[in-house]
Amino acid sequence: MPALNRTTHETNTYPERVLQFGTGVLLRGLPDFYIDKANKQGIFEGSIVIVKSTDGTTDGFAAQDNLYTVAVRGMQQGQAVEELTTVTAVSRVLSAQSNWNDVLRLAKSSSLQVIISNTTEVGLNYVEESIFENPPRSFPGKLTAFLYERFKDVGGSRNRGLVVIPTELVTDNGLKLREMVEKLATYNELGKLFTKWLKFHVRFCNSLVDRIVPGLPDDETRQQLADKLGYDDNLLTVAEPYNLWAIEGDDRVREVLSFAGVNPGIIIDEDITFYRERKLRVLNGTHSFTVPTCYLLGNETVYENTQNPLSSRFIERLMLDEIVPTVPPGLTEGTDTEAVHSFALDVLERFRNPFIEHLLLNITVHQTAKMQARNVATIQRYYQKFNAVPQLMATGFAGYLLFMKPTAKTDSGYVAETSVGGGILTYPLRDDNAALFYERWQGVSASDAESVQEFVNIVLADKELWQADLTALPGFAEAVGNRLYQMLTDGVEATLTQTLA
Repeated sequence: MPALNRTTHETNTYPERVLQFGTGVLLRGLPDFYIDKANKQGIFEGSIVIVKSTDGTTDGFAAQDNLYTVAVRGMQQGQAVEELTTVTAVSRVLSAQSNWNDVLRLAKSSSLQVIISNTTEVGLNYVEESIFENPPRSFPGKLTAFLYERFKDVGGSRNRGLVVIPTELVTDNGLKLREMVEKLATYNELGKLFTKWLKFHVRFCNSLVDRIVPGLPDDETRQQLADKLGYDDNLLTVAEPYNLWAIEGDDRVREVLSFAGVNPGIIIDEDITFYRERKLRVLNGTHSFTVPTCYLLGNETVYENTQNPLSSRFIERLMLDEIVPTVPPGLTEGTDTEAVHSFALDVLERFRNPFIEHLLLNITVHQTAKMQARNVATIQRYYQKFNAVPQLMATGFAGYLLFMKPTAKTDSGYVAETSVGGGILTYPLRDDNAALFYERWQGVSASDAESVQEFVNIVLADKELWQADLTALPGFAEAVGNRLYQMLTDGVEATLTQTLA
């Protein structure tokens, strides 16, 4: 089967308007996909230069002339959909390690308007360093060096300003990136004029991305798609139909990001707090409340959760009955209430996507930190609104505590086990607090309700874990303790069945 390249796919040559730090599938399946779609409709008409910040080569892109395919597969309004798009918007892929001078030369481009990044949450960290290294180590260091190079060339011109949009999954990612660049400018003594140019002519936008993009599919699916496409694509990117990119911006940002006009999934608003809260609490929060319990039931993927009647009912009721009414506080009047409920229904449909293999164990990485960030405020808001115990949240919390019951320490970390289908399944605990739970579980007797409750009280009162004392919520610790004791004695399935009865 022929390979994908520009000899077989006719493409337009557009000015390089976008610089992108990151080669990952999320960027390929969301921002780059949006830009390509606009280009093909005669809007924006700009190409993307990608910078690979991490080690490794760019040979995969070069072999395909920087082309790749996005296969959108999933469910929409109960119907299976499939859309195959050859993305032609990428002009070059440069290695920061090998081609840093080429990256800096792009800073002088008069056509460049936008910088996008996704270097993972780890990449969005401040490192005090010289920006004159070749290249700087950190992403903020690289960005500062690039912006300073542009400033030197344009002399502070307003017309050569830029819009910078980080997509890392960090709250206020744009503001935090700006702060890092300003600190590096001070540390490197880049001068007041550069700082002034940054302030007035470089717009850093907070943004939120939401699309499941698992990347390259399994061999069987890949072959099926290759047969349909008529070529083999080593960068084939599978994505779900749902897509959202919420960007904080004004009219200037809207003008620069003209590709937003043909993509309903792009929202440009002066405040995207509502969209961030909605996703964090409804989608991410539901995962953190339910995934540990569902895994202990024997499910392995999000799709399997929806096909198991018990776990499916647990997820749906927890989301719709207990989470949705709390999101977001102060914005739950009229259309916002409807928007949250509609979003929740979309999320449930996304969970039922048979084309996406979303492993539950992958979702449980850093489970404790996720439980704190996503769900503690939700529990507190439920009490504020209903002055009652959220029974399904308490059940999910108990399932999380049971999931976090290490049975052994190995060379690669802590492991736990559960009984599934008459056998024992051992799984890794990829959580920074695994050692703490290993210690705290030592004094618990599964047959002693009092020791189980004491364990729950100690964990829920730990302000370092939760930034709050959850035992202060009337009845919550007791409900979690009762559910955990029942799971230990009667099993997860029986506990969940009784809870939902």
